Amino acid sequence: DQRENPRVGGRRLRGQLQDVIGQRAGGDILPARFLCTQTGKRGTMILLFEQLLNGLQYGVTLFLLAAGLTLIFGIMGVINLAHGALYMVGAFAASWVAIQTGSFWAGLAAGLAASAIAGIAVELGVMRRLYDRDHLDQVLATFALILIFNQTTVLIFGRQPLFTSLPEVFAGSVEIVPGLPYPVYRLFVIAVGLAVALGLYLLINKTRIGMLVRAGATNRQMVRALGVNIQGLYTAVFALGALLAGLAGVMASPIVSVQVGMGDEIILATFVVVVIGGVGSVKGAFVAAIVLGMFDTMLRAFLPGLLQQVMPGDEAQALGVGISSMGIYLM
Repeated sequence: DQRENPRVGGRRLRGQLQDVIGQRAGGDILPARFLCTQTGKRGTMILLFEQLLNGLQYGVTLFLLAAGLTLIFGIMGVINLAHGALYMVGAFAASWVAIQTGSFWAGLAAGLAASAIAGIAVELGVMRRLYDRDHLDQVLATFALILIFNQTTVLIFGRQPLFTSLPEVFAGSVEIVPGLPYPVYRLFVIAVGLAVALGLYLLINKTRIGMLVRAGATNRQMVRALGVNIQGLYTAVFALGALLAGLAGVMASPIVSVQVGMGDEIILATFVVVVIGGVGSVKGAFVAAIVLGMFDTMLRAFLPGLLQQVMPGDEAQALGVGISSMGIYLM
């Protein structure tokens, strides 16, 4: 019993930190590599650095979802609960095409196209009727869209999850620092997220389209009065948001199980990011997503092991997992 023998407890904590570590990405918990050969302070620092990278990956995934959602809500004033369904559409389309063709890149193109087309269809068929309605009507309509997307996906793909293999070019790992090999694909996900963040910054702050987006987020009536095709702007922004959600789903598809309802959980965290970052602010969404992603990952990685210093192992594990799952919302 670690409470009776502090040395055993110390070894058990080290074992927990190096043994049962999880990474959250796209709503699922993924196993991290076990640094069983690392001991002492160096092993702890390597483990900490690895979890920071895991948190950064989860953060950029949240950002890809939150950027589109914050633009849609900031410009259109529409609460789109079905944004997570577009994430699912991208993941399913990418996985199915990748399985059929054996090409990750074909799946990437299919996932982006499917999510953008679904987004345009939703905007034209549903959202245009909601712009002048109150938020309760918007919540009810977009919640109905979640059910429709989920059931349609079941009819097309069934209830069994899809699993996509990593593309060969990203199948290995690279040693970032001595003693820390890290999967190349997850570094690729981080790079894609950072590139998208830079691209959105340049688009919104350096182009005419971005000027209209910023003006629409500030005063939609004035933009309409100046003769801007506000309906076309709304469709373009909604399609961009759907495309970003689909990209997040495509990036997550090789490392999570692609299944019906996979967007329902991550959309809750995405709304937290939007609220903390500020509605309509892409820069705020980026900062909030990275901070919350790292905070959530650190809690899930280290809290259960730390609690085992003061309480029995099973209870500590259960309490740690429970607190970690609520951590992002408590923050």
